[in-house]
Amino acid sequence: QVQLVESGGGSVQAGGSLRLSCVESGKTYRSNCMAWFRQAPGNEREVVASIHIGGGSTQYADSVKGRFTISQDSAKSAVYLQMDSLKREDTAVYSCVAGRVWVVDVGCRQYTYWGQGTQVTVSS
Repeated sequence: QVQLVESGGGSVQAGGSLRLSCVESGKTYRSNCMAWFRQAPGNEREVVASIHIGGGSTQYADSVKGRFTISQDSAKSAVYLQMDSLKREDTAVYSCVAGRVWVVDVGCRQYTYWGQGTQVTVSS
């Protein structure tokens, strides 16, 4: 059974940092790409960052460029989201997602598996 397990969420003051982790298990091969989504109450779900596992290319939403960094550790089948200079509007449930297809200049697509999500709360 494929699982994506996130960790690292929590509460932080504006301007602070958090690092989210996602470990993929239950497969003999890595997904082609991974992404982090977030959804705040009353808002649509949005993709904030994605990474091509094989090539290392990354894509970011404009709202997080320069503040968030997505990375991976193939040995641990893990993907990370380093979030710096956090703002109140970054408050949301963040979910790790696995995808089949990496589209150049677009990002990860054809999502297959979702994690359960982890809450990030930024206070002023």
